[in-house]
Amino acid sequence: MVLSFRQVAIGASLLAVGGGAGLVANHYLSNRLQGQPFQVQSAPPSTILVSPDIAKNENFISTAVDRAGPAVVRINATRRVSSNVPEAFRNPVFKRFFGDQLPAPEDRVERGTGSGFLLTSDGRLLTNAHVVEGTDTVEVTLKDGRTFEGRVVGADSVTDVAAVKIDAAGLPNVTLGKSTSLIPGQWAIAIGNPLGLDNTVTAGIISATGRSSSQVGVSDKRVSFIQTDAAINPGNSGGPLLNDRGEVIGINTAIRADAQGLGFAIPIETAQRVAEQLFTKGSVDHPYLGIQMIDLTAAIREELNKESGGRAQVTEDQGVFIARIAENSPAAQGGLRPGDIIQKINGTSVQTTSDVQRQVEASQIGAPLQVEVKRGNSTQTVQVRPGAFPKKS
Repeated sequence: MVLSFRQVAIGASLLAVGGGAGLVANHYLSNRLQGQPFQVQSAPPSTILVSPDIAKNENFISTAVDRAGPAVVRINATRRVSSNVPEAFRNPVFKRFFGDQLPAPEDRVERGTGSGFLLTSDGRLLTNAHVVEGTDTVEVTLKDGRTFEGRVVGADSVTDVAAVKIDAAGLPNVTLGKSTSLIPGQWAIAIGNPLGLDNTVTAGIISATGRSSSQVGVSDKRVSFIQTDAAINPGNSGGPLLNDRGEVIGINTAIRADAQGLGFAIPIETAQRVAEQLFTKGSVDHPYLGIQMIDLTAAIREELNKESGGRAQVTEDQGVFIARIAENSPAAQGGLRPGDIIQKINGTSVQTTSDVQRQVEASQIGAPLQVEVKRGNSTQTVQVRPGAFPKKS
């Protein structure tokens, strides 16, 4: 069943499991990094939501900042951008009158400031991919004032995570926490360099978890974002989001210019998984199915049935509706069809497109996924083998 429908009317969005932006190629991968194990300091498992220190110390935020702050860095990136001659000046008419006197292309230098944080004492750090976009080296300044040249080891535009290496030893480094058990209302602390104001600390709460890329307005990303009301401004990008114990639970990113009191962060588990690949081989492989999905609701079901012109009827009010399948994609090769409603992946129930995205991202390229779908009046299981996410040409 192939349906045509108004994309705006039903709010369909092309998620990363369906296609879009690819990966940024690795930059100057150091030979010394290849093959070496990548380890960071993680916090021990804990079910305690409130640190015991809080009961003894009224200013727990400053304690958390003291723990993580020395490992937060300022990143200055410089990139050279070429200004091409406008296409209109290439018209033969202009050339007839002006000959070779056309304006020559001019290069301009763009400078930007972001934040980052040290994962290891030997100088491996994380930031946002958009902070280092278009450059192979950056200037990294520590809180104590020391400055180093940083090599961009690799960047992943799909998750907006980048890995940078500076040549130093005995550096301060953060402790990683866990974002999987976060609950709205818990404390959130951001450290960074907003608007060029170094070592700025802001605090708030976790406003929500599991925000999809389409909800945040960056549908080309594959991230389930943490939402916080801790103030995040330009320059905070790449800095850490901390819990009340000073452990990193996310990378601040995805600022919406039209928002007030809204900030977003990449969960640290996603960032750590990407970092391991970037520091090991300089690039990241993401599993990919090749489907365009919609979260079913009663209103969308009604709209789909209306758009089908009576050719087919969707009876479900929940689930994940496959609106389109990319040609020659793993989904097409595995037998998924437009109009299928995904109900389970490898036996796990899925209710939203974000659920599907998480299941696919956790899978292995080439390994079979058992996808249970509602097709017409029957339930079927289709085996799909994810491929590698297409890279930008």
